[in-house]
Amino acid sequence: MTVNMEEPTHPTFEPLTFEEARVLGSLIEKETTTPDYYPMTLNALATACNQTTSRDPVVSFDERTVLKAIEGLKSHKLAFQVSMAGSRVAKFKHNIAGRYPHLEEPGIALLCTLILRGPQTVGELRQRSERMVPFPDIASVETELNALLNFPGGPLITYFAPGGGRKAATYAHLLCGEVAAPNPILAIATSDAPAEPGWKEKIESEIAALRAEVAELKALLS
Repeated sequence: MTVNMEEPTHPTFEPLTFEEARVLGSLIEKETTTPDYYPMTLNALATACNQTTSRDPVVSFDERTVLKAIEGLKSHKLAFQVSMAGSRVAKFKHNIAGRYPHLEEPGIALLCTLILRGPQTVGELRQRSERMVPFPDIASVETELNALLNFPGGPLITYFAPGGGRKAATYAHLLCGEVAAPNPILAIATSDAPAEPGWKEKIESEIAALRAEVAELKALLS
């Protein structure tokens, strides 16, 4: 994989706030993982933002915080409200493909995973993006990451080479602006994770995903 080893450049768009990025990532994720409940109500979106699984850091947004973030995303042309027949509550959709027309599903899945879970290695990204887009191998992930690094108009992600305590290359999104190098201690702890998860990790991941979906269903019915 060919990457730019010079100082990372930054995207030309106005950076998102952390709250806006979390809402955007949640909308992107749920469009694929729970399509029957997409577009999302404000209540369901708050629940998705506040999940304790597949999120780093874990947050506790109230609906006012989420609504403010949506308004911010609207100004960035990254989200909009929709009116649906038979629905008495407002629902919301992301507009990531409209805002960045060159993005395709694999790149969107990786960007979403970086938004929701912070800096990660290639192996971690492959494993954690699986519910949205399954990647056949590490090389296919690297190809998509390279496209995000060289995205027209400015990179959407940045790259931290091994070194300074990092055993593996680490990637981070740039939608919120400049990113500091990941904590070396954390990088060491996570970079040894195998690209292919073991049976225990896979079962735990599936259970966590099911719990998250049950929480969403409860939120939609409340």
